[in-house]
Amino acid sequence: MPLRGSTAPPCTATYCASAKPIANRTPIELLASTSRAAPSVHHLSSDTNCRKVRIPVPALGHRPLTIGNSTARFPIIQGGMGVAISLSGLASAVANAGGIGVIAAAGIGMNEPDFKSNFLQANKRALRHEIRMARSLSDGVIGLNVMMAHTNHADFFSTGIEEEIDIIFSGAGLPLTLPSYLNGNSRTKLVPIVSSARATQVICKRWLNKYDYLPDAVVVEGPLAGGHLGFSQDQIFDPAFALEKLIPEVLEVVDSFGSRYGKKIPVIAAGGIYTGHDIRTKIALGVDGVQMGTRFVATHECDADLKFKQAYINAQPQDIVIINSPVGMPGRAVRNEYIDDVRSGVKKPFNCPYHCISTCDYASAPYCIAQALMAAQRGRLNSGFAFAGANAYRITEIISVAELFAQLVAEYADVPLETSPALDSACRQTDNPTLSA
Repeated sequence: MPLRGSTAPPCTATYCASAKPIANRTPIELLASTSRAAPSVHHLSSDTNCRKVRIPVPALGHRPLTIGNSTARFPIIQGGMGVAISLSGLASAVANAGGIGVIAAAGIGMNEPDFKSNFLQANKRALRHEIRMARSLSDGVIGLNVMMAHTNHADFFSTGIEEEIDIIFSGAGLPLTLPSYLNGNSRTKLVPIVSSARATQVICKRWLNKYDYLPDAVVVEGPLAGGHLGFSQDQIFDPAFALEKLIPEVLEVVDSFGSRYGKKIPVIAAGGIYTGHDIRTKIALGVDGVQMGTRFVATHECDADLKFKQAYINAQPQDIVIINSPVGMPGRAVRNEYIDDVRSGVKKPFNCPYHCISTCDYASAPYCIAQALMAAQRGRLNSGFAFAGANAYRITEIISVAELFAQLVAEYADVPLETSPALDSACRQTDNPTLSA
């Protein structure tokens, strides 16, 4: 019996033109198979019975998001999610849909045979593979997320720049030395992730004074985000630290540096953004785009195991909890038996073969965060747990990335999905479906 919300697509493609008769297709599938209007999104299937399909998606009504020399059609960045939750599969699908897809560096080498014995090289090798794989699947904008807390963040920075990744996003600590990894021919753009105006100012001053460089964009992440959080336990639920409070403060700092030195620095809002309406309200506050993570987990293209995604679908509001991570930061996750055990004082024995996080006190930690997250990514939630944003409990089904973008577009316009003009137009054209080879 299939799990609730786990209906898989009929083939490995995002959409398969030959998989369903027209009468049985959903409005989104009809849109994929019938319309030839630009702009279009390309999805390439590995199924020999499927063809590359043009999927036009209505504009959000806001200018495209440009970071340096990279422009995404929609002002939506898919947040980088480790361990191995957002790899080339998810990142390329988001880029194909017109957003910015992001590969997470954290634990990226977990499936390499020498991950334990040759941790540094396994991660570098896997990162190169994922970047190149994403490039083979998409010509859209691809980014890389690197936590400063990684003991090998320098390797990740250098490898990403060597592979000409479009953008590096870096947080979980202040990326004060990030511009030092660029060389004269680097095309990669640099985007710090911050949780305060003060951090923004410190980074801008340091980069300017030491490297004559200002950020190419800034992501301001509020306390409703998933995973490790840049806030204390008290700040997470303090209205003074809400994203809506942080945005104008960060905008003031960024605009001050940008106007003084003649550089447009986009500001991206992140943390707790769930619907197209949320996107609209954040853009109304003056930001140039948004970063979203949780919504992209519950997609077919997400690189996590189905059981990981199912944890979101099964979650109730009370299941989204704050934990104390061994890395010394609070984190937001989906409560399960593993978390309950740790909270009750049960230790999970481990030997640390990685030393992957500089702030982790592995000698006294009750469990290994890397091993817990790797187990969860593989669907073994009895040996780990799923990080998640504050709104994860609202997810009820697994859909494709293209469907998610269509939902966000309709919500942004305050138009019910089933009455979206683009979808109605697609439905009226079903007597003459046209596919792009």
